[in-house]
Amino acid sequence: MYYGALKKTDIANGPGVRVALFVSGCTHHCKECFNPETWDFTYGEEFTDVVRNELFEALAPDYIQGLSVLGGEPFEPSNQRVLAELFRVVRERFPQKTIWVYSGYTLEDELMSESRARCEVTDEILTMIDVLVDGEFVLEKKNISLKFRGSENQRIIDMKATLREGKTIVLDDSKIG
Repeated sequence: MYYGALKKTDIANGPGVRVALFVSGCTHHCKECFNPETWDFTYGEEFTDVVRNELFEALAPDYIQGLSVLGGEPFEPSNQRVLAELFRVVRERFPQKTIWVYSGYTLEDELMSESRARCEVTDEILTMIDVLVDGEFVLEKKNISLKFRGSENQRIIDMKATLREGKTIVLDDSKIG
């Protein structure tokens, strides 16, 4: 897996101060994407053990609330295989930190149903993340007043509650940090 950026103090992609990893590779190609260079699966640098350790070091301080993973597209199968291992270690080392994942895929239609997004670790990843921001960015639905997303079709999903209750639990802006 390649990544375009590792931001060690990010306040734009989830509540509080977070570490943000921007993975490379995306097949959505949303119109007016804010990060089109990450469509290329080999954009940036390879995500090595050195980078992984740098990410863990950045997550360690108490003031860091969690990890946000964006793209590119984290749920491209080639990215999922690397992220699954990363999330396992984050859960083990930092159980109090939250994991947010941004995806152009939708939960019900693509991540939980048969689609090109699914692979052998998709279900496991969905159990390890706290919040999924799903749906492609749609320029015609752009709304800069929304928290932590760019267009009105995108949802902020509480994955723990969704899996526990067996139905999609969408958080509204007033309930997010």
